[in-house]
Amino acid sequence: MNVRGRGPDRGFTYIGLLIAIVLIGAALAMVGEVWGTEAQREREAELLWRGDAIRAAIEAYVLAAPGGAWAYPHELKDLLQDPRAPMVKRYLRTIYADPMTGAADWTLIRATDGGILGVASASKGKPIKRKGFRPVDYAFENAKCYCDWQFVFLTAGQRLPATR
Repeated sequence: MNVRGRGPDRGFTYIGLLIAIVLIGAALAMVGEVWGTEAQREREAELLWRGDAIRAAIEAYVLAAPGGAWAYPHELKDLLQDPRAPMVKRYLRTIYADPMTGAADWTLIRATDGGILGVASASKGKPIKRKGFRPVDYAFENAKCYCDWQFVFLTAGQRLPATR
């Protein structure tokens, strides 16, 4: 009489279950990697959008200077409510968080007079996107980190100050 669990078939179910678990784990690891890459691409797209919005706000702030005396904002909060204007004038509704770090910890790029020319991400992460940027962002191609993506508004003849 053959008792269940004894004989030549003993252990095959257990080994089959272990193989199934390993295969499922490998498949989930691949899916996780794809999702992680897609999430990074989405954060990159959001960084490009938010950086462009801040750059456009800085441009609007500079060009709206009273009396044509162009001046850059001294703080990002100046873009939320222009301190130079007698009435409420907003260039941004909120200071966006850097999507790569999750905080509003932008690296500020300052002019020689201390005004803000633009912002860059504080993230040292390596970008996935390497090509296909808009002409205004052509310098982002082959950047080593997101911190090299500098969203800057320069007036005619103006150059970025030497940094690093």
